[in-house]
Amino acid sequence: MQTVYKDQRIGIFLDVQNLYHSAKNLYHGKVNYRELIKELTAGRHLIRAMAYVVKSEATPVAEEKAFFEALQKAGLELRMKELQTYPGGFKKADWDVGMAVDAIRMANSLDSVVLVTGDGDFVPLVEYLKWGLGRQVEVAAFGRSASSRLKESAEYFINIEDYPKIILKK
Repeated sequence: MQTVYKDQRIGIFLDVQNLYHSAKNLYHGKVNYRELIKELTAGRHLIRAMAYVVKSEATPVAEEKAFFEALQKAGLELRMKELQTYPGGFKKADWDVGMAVDAIRMANSLDSVVLVTGDGDFVPLVEYLKWGLGRQVEVAAFGRSASSRLKESAEYFINIEDYPKIILKK
């Protein structure tokens, strides 16, 4: 059971690529980001909600712009980067280090850090925030696609699949 206090200061760090692909692959749907932020905040004092996005050359500009605007209207502050293309055609869209640095940088202003990702690469960040900085760490993700190690390392795991209003079916 999650411990929630009205005066708790929280920061939300949202891995958009992870969430987008999980919703698409598991439910053939989309995420209602406004509802997600509402559920994660749970009446607490939201300091910042950061969304980490990658600009894609494959997505039409107007469609991508509309998606980014929808994220901002949901109350998310966007951090953007370009899709990296390496020799040989390999493409990478990775915000892991940036998201971790931001969470650590802001941790002193927060009582609880909410990581919205199912990526097991964030386990060392969870451990550092908990044991190194003494912060409560919550992880929110789709339970079926989230790393079991990540779920176990967080103090609270919020299974997005338990909140039907968050999942918009196509």
